[in-house]
Amino acid sequence: MQENYEHYISRNIKNLYRKRLIPPILYLIFSAVLFGILPVASVLFPAKLSNISDMETLHDEKNVFVSASLKDLKFTGYTRMRHSRTVGYYYYTDNPDKKECCMILLAPSTCEQGLPEIDQITIRGKILSGDAVYDTLLANLSKDLSWTQSGIRSKVSSYYLSEPDFRYGFGLFLFLLLAVSSGIAVISVFLSVLFIYRPYLSPPCQKLKHFGKPKELLSLAEEELATLPQLATEDMFITEHFFIETSKYGIAIVPIQEITWIYKHSTLHKLFWYHFSISYTLHITANKHVYIRCPKNTKSDIDGIIDYLSEANHNILVGFHEKNRQKVHGR
Repeated sequence: MQENYEHYISRNIKNLYRKRLIPPILYLIFSAVLFGILPVASVLFPAKLSNISDMETLHDEKNVFVSASLKDLKFTGYTRMRHSRTVGYYYYTDNPDKKECCMILLAPSTCEQGLPEIDQITIRGKILSGDAVYDTLLANLSKDLSWTQSGIRSKVSSYYLSEPDFRYGFGLFLFLLLAVSSGIAVISVFLSVLFIYRPYLSPPCQKLKHFGKPKELLSLAEEELATLPQLATEDMFITEHFFIETSKYGIAIVPIQEITWIYKHSTLHKLFWYHFSISYTLHITANKHVYIRCPKNTKSDIDGIIDYLSEANHNILVGFHEKNRQKVHGR
């Protein structure tokens, strides 16, 4: 059955970029999920904690990074250690709305290594729910005050604000990473859609600008391929004036008269010690520094292409030799 080569190159370009649409779209979905799960934007744009009693509400709304102005802080006498280093000092302040105290963990530099009292301070911190370390702190405070554990828990909020846990640098890095990579993905989607609707603007066709107008040369190549290809393999074609490749590895179009050097390279495929196949790659060098690789072809297909091209253009150098390389590259 005669293969339909009508607009064959454009169809393959469109199919190629339809497939390339999938990875960036999936990444954008993944990135959106990360933005939803991780409080990335909250680190850069922390919520305003107007009232200390709002900590639980903001925590439930996933606004765990906040900016807060606090008054009348008193040092508890306890610090938080991490890797034998003091990373924070525990203070408490009254929450008159709920008639309880709230714990604030300040960085050493903020509280000057444990000032007894701080009248007013503005910090950026992370709202945390009580963990094992926090439970230990409350247990020690209950002993100091001769209270029961249930008694101190009724007077102290189960949420506390930690300044050392506000990691702005990491949040900024993560935000920039996601923003930049998402931007690249959006550009990739835009370009793929553009190349689907305007195949002549795609990179394979734009290489033709070295030899003329890409749109006109693509139209001529498609016309010649649709009329009668001189030689056709599974994914390589020769027309009157063009060599054409349309494989899953890429698409290439080059005028035969611009080709300067062709050769094949064999690759032995093996699994552990067992050699199970040999594939061949066709290498084409053309004027204006245009290079084309056509991988994973059979020896007979590539030999046929090389023979036909060398007959169509007697100036083509055939074979991988140092002498040919020096002629092409000039050194």
